Amino acid sequence: EALLGRGTSAAAVAIGGNVATVATSSPGVAAVAAVPPGKGESRGDCGVGSSSWQEPRKAGSPVSSPSSKITHSGDVSIGGAVVVEDQPDVSAVLSAYNQQGDPTLYEEYYSGLKHFIECSLDCHRAELSQLFYPLFVHMYLELVYNQHESEAKSFFERFHGDQECYYQDDLRVLSSLTKKEHMKGNETMLDFRTSKFVLRISRDSYQLLKRHLQEKQNNQIWNIVQEHLYIDIFDGMPRSKQQIDAMVGSLAGEAKREANKAKVFFGLLKEPEFDVPLDDEDEEGENEEGKPKKKKPKKDNVGSKSKKQDPNAPPQNRIPLPELKDSDKLDKVMNMKEAARRVRLGPECLPSICFYTFLNAYQGLTAVDITDDSSMIVGGFADSTVRVWSVTPKKLRSVKTAADLSLIDKESDDVLERIMDEKTASELKILYGHSGPVYGTSFSPDRNYLLSCSEDGTVRLWSLQTFTCLVGYKGHNYPVWDTQFSPYGYYFVSGGHDRVARLWATDHYQPLRIFAGHLADVTCTRFHPNSNYIATGSADRTIRLWDVLNGNCVRIFTGHKGPIHSLAFSPNGRFLATGATDGRVLLWDIGHGLMVGELKGHTDTIYALRFSRDGEILASGSMDNTVRLWDAVKAFEDLETDDFTTATGHINLPENSQDLLLGTYMTKSTPVVHLHFTRRNLLLAAGAYSSQ
Repeated sequence: EALLGRGTSAAAVAIGGNVATVATSSPGVAAVAAVPPGKGESRGDCGVGSSSWQEPRKAGSPVSSPSSKITHSGDVSIGGAVVVEDQPDVSAVLSAYNQQGDPTLYEEYYSGLKHFIECSLDCHRAELSQLFYPLFVHMYLELVYNQHESEAKSFFERFHGDQECYYQDDLRVLSSLTKKEHMKGNETMLDFRTSKFVLRISRDSYQLLKRHLQEKQNNQIWNIVQEHLYIDIFDGMPRSKQQIDAMVGSLAGEAKREANKAKVFFGLLKEPEFDVPLDDEDEEGENEEGKPKKKKPKKDNVGSKSKKQDPNAPPQNRIPLPELKDSDKLDKVMNMKEAARRVRLGPECLPSICFYTFLNAYQGLTAVDITDDSSMIVGGFADSTVRVWSVTPKKLRSVKTAADLSLIDKESDDVLERIMDEKTASELKILYGHSGPVYGTSFSPDRNYLLSCSEDGTVRLWSLQTFTCLVGYKGHNYPVWDTQFSPYGYYFVSGGHDRVARLWATDHYQPLRIFAGHLADVTCTRFHPNSNYIATGSADRTIRLWDVLNGNCVRIFTGHKGPIHSLAFSPNGRFLATGATDGRVLLWDIGHGLMVGELKGHTDTIYALRFSRDGEILASGSMDNTVRLWDAVKAFEDLETDDFTTATGHINLPENSQDLLLGTYMTKSTPVVHLHFTRRNLLLAAGAYSSQ
């Protein structure tokens, strides 16, 4: 059958192209750090950055800690692989902290390096300063592991104030680890230990550091650099403080340049061709004189756009998509007609905003979604209910009982109308079934189904014909933070506290793909408009783009300084906008794997991002009770995406947030949880009134 997951067992986790076998239930799943073998480029000079390649462990072979030692000739001997099983063998993971120096000298080593970096030339100082944080953490953990508690405490107190402000939360966790026993149960700790912290440094700065450490015979620091850091060396100018600050801040440093090299088919799939029935058009022509002239060229435009194959699009059959039903075709025709009447937005023509406020939402509103045709709105609540409202005058009705259905004449023209039970018509339906707060909701494109995910670890599929639960998908053993239907229906994605995102199909009770690699909770998930890729945002402060076909991670974006809470793809599929607790919206070019913009203005977490239907405007909604509109066309025009920038990460972000901000709209006291552009580009926003 042409379904994705037939051959894959749920337990095979593809990480960056290497398959590591992991127990699916494990909260530690994502702590597996798999690194592809080095490409040779920029690794040969001394072998820093060549890292032991984690291979799938043979059943029964013991877990050993990575032991890639660098010999003088620059060869790397590849040690064993670390694969974190259901209960990670913590002692093996931590044993690398055994070879220790004299605990009393740690402060001296660190302050010596600090002095050296602070006295180096400006151009190198910014790059080498990246070493402070990972070295601080590993030296502190080494002291704690070897039970030098008082030295560890004084080391922490002396140097923790020097770290960048965006590491405050991590340092808070670290300061609570004061005994060897604490380290065993701490996931953040284990992640830091198993994944190499990635630094991008120019060759000149790197040579400077290497010379200094070798002259000083400062072996303790050199050992940590080799054992725990991955230095990605590039040729060319060192980066400035500003350029580095834009990209750092995630739990494991920056992404390696290799991570964003794979080809991504970001183009859109060809729209199926079918004729728009003409009779409606003619009637309209009679009704509104002078209109058809305007309309005709637009009509052809819609048609012609879909006939040409986008050169960046994936092959049409790259992943099997469901066949279009007749009702889908009707809906597409409706969509085209609406599109013809769509308002062209821009700096001179801003959308109207209609705000849906949930009043008296004492149940605690935790999630909202609106159907594509803007006819229904759903809220997920902390009291574990899901509530569906009709936004149009048309009430919500259930299908009649089986006994009544058998009496209906199947041949009649209005059979679809007759099967509905008028007695059940109401504006609101409440769906009971979850046993914990509902954190994510998503309507299917055809409006027949609704997904909800909850703290109870399940994702539920509800029928909007009968308003009952059809399936409960169990796979996450921990809270599920987000779920979303594919733009083509049938597939859906979920992400949760177990650090994994899962791809499901509605007719399979097990996931088709498991996307593992994040080092902390997967907080939000989004399908690419062509359904071949999924973006996930995480509390590890990175965004990853996954290939649905093979489960590989094809992009890693770092730069946010807090957990990611919202994602939005541009309608043309080329760009991604992301929002986080740091109040910044970052813009990414998917094809080149580059950050291309930063929108500053919000003062609190951004929970909602949406592009207008033609991608001219980006709307962002935040906990600071505002909706902001940004000029997306201007943000993405004349980008510098030459090969040099891509190769080294020398990004120069224009400080133009104020020029791009088209408007700020305050609510009285309602944090914005969801945004949605209707087919005619009216902006709908939603949130629950908070009396504080």
